[in-house]
Amino acid sequence: MKFRLGIDVGGTNTDGVLLDRNMNVVHSLKTPTTGDVETGIYNTINQLVTNAQADVENIEFAMLGTTQCTNAIVERKNLNKVAIIRIGAPAGTAIKPLAGVPDDLKAILGNYTYMVEGGHEFNGDEISSLNEDKIRLIAEEIKGSVDSIAVTSIFSPVSKSHETQTEEILREVLGDDISVSLSSEVGSMGLLERENATILNASIINVAKKTAEGFEKALNTKGIDAKVFFCQNDGTLMSKDYTLKYPILTVACGPTNSLRGASFLSDNKDAIIVDVGGTTTDIGVLTKGFPRQSSIAVELGGVRTNFRMPDIHSIGLGGGTIIHLEDDDQFKIGPDSVGHRIQEEALVFGGSTLTATDVAVALGKVTLGNPENVNHLNRDLLTAIYQRMTEMVEESIDKIKTSADNMPVALVGGGNVLFPDKLKGAAEVYKPENGGVANAIGSAISQISGEIEKIYAISPENREEILNSAKDLAINETVKAGADSENVEIVDIENVPLAYLPGNATRVKIKAAGDLAI
Repeated sequence: MKFRLGIDVGGTNTDGVLLDRNMNVVHSLKTPTTGDVETGIYNTINQLVTNAQADVENIEFAMLGTTQCTNAIVERKNLNKVAIIRIGAPAGTAIKPLAGVPDDLKAILGNYTYMVEGGHEFNGDEISSLNEDKIRLIAEEIKGSVDSIAVTSIFSPVSKSHETQTEEILREVLGDDISVSLSSEVGSMGLLERENATILNASIINVAKKTAEGFEKALNTKGIDAKVFFCQNDGTLMSKDYTLKYPILTVACGPTNSLRGASFLSDNKDAIIVDVGGTTTDIGVLTKGFPRQSSIAVELGGVRTNFRMPDIHSIGLGGGTIIHLEDDDQFKIGPDSVGHRIQEEALVFGGSTLTATDVAVALGKVTLGNPENVNHLNRDLLTAIYQRMTEMVEESIDKIKTSADNMPVALVGGGNVLFPDKLKGAAEVYKPENGGVANAIGSAISQISGEIEKIYAISPENREEILNSAKDLAINETVKAGADSENVEIVDIENVPLAYLPGNATRVKIKAAGDLAI
């Protein structure tokens, strides 16, 4: 029997699952997340293989979803020194690079910011020719001082020639080992947000490398020789090489994996997914089995960006959320959490901290730990706390809906047992079997995807030809990322006329997905 191994590293638990070739769950489990990636992953893999009595030689694919890159940006840890090159002088110099970026992050990235002549108009015409000599001078200046380089050119999603020329010159001077991030491959339209996304991508290259190597080492230690893939935040996979080039795409892959896993487990392709973890509850919407994408610029670590992100609404409520009791029977729910220390700190496990899990156990909603440890608590107060917890989830469901109609709701994640089987705004509430490890299942079942976004001058005469050409580009991107060329299909098409630009300018965004090439 051949297997797929799915791992999802969260802030509280590292979840693991083994699936057979027919996508049946062979075994699943949770282990506490450790300070270093490798140990927690190894513990999960070791227990999975041992408990399932699976032959490691039969594990074909191994998929990892991780929050390491997100945490590095938010916590400002282990980030690269980044040289920032904007191609767009003299037209694009009014607002300097890193405008609006928090000072503490600027200090970590270093003071290596450059403006160079070049860039394009929306229709692909040059604003001015690229100043190649200045690029060479910059390369000499930053040699040995930075870990990676972020290159952004005006309207590079339309024409990326100046960015690719710049990369060629940088590699001539600095060698092929230097990491270069091009904005045309990272972000969307909008110069400043795309530039910020590219800078963040360049800043987490080393974190992604360490994470990838830790995953491979954990697999090798257990004798597993499988094809390795990493989860990205649109619910699909990418190869190791692709991950090391675009680590920013792993941001928010945890909630996305839960959405995809919930869709698979509940057999629902259009539903609201409520993923209850140890620290937060993440609510998202599935459309045709894939997460609904955010249509607005996203802030990450205080930085405004515009790269692809799922539309996720998060609240500070999970199994480990601390309940603060105040005078006169008043209380405050979170947002702080005991996280992965729940088995030491929660009352039902012999600790001294009142958590959301303790409330649910005391009211008989779930059986866990030692219920006698919470018998002394005021039942009326607990009922009021539980009611407010439920209302917080119901309000979040209401916020993420785009119509007043009730929708199916799937409750997944380790804390899904905390909430009732009926919720306001839900046509039906699903609590699927193995929902506690929906995130790991989501990583294991994922397909490979590719996406393109360009501005075209579209007229009624050339519309079909241009869209077909764009579809071919998206399919080629998908195959390049590791998909089987025989079964790639287009899963999403957007074409939006841009009224503020002349010449029938239309933004075309196409996404394709397909099964792994075996």
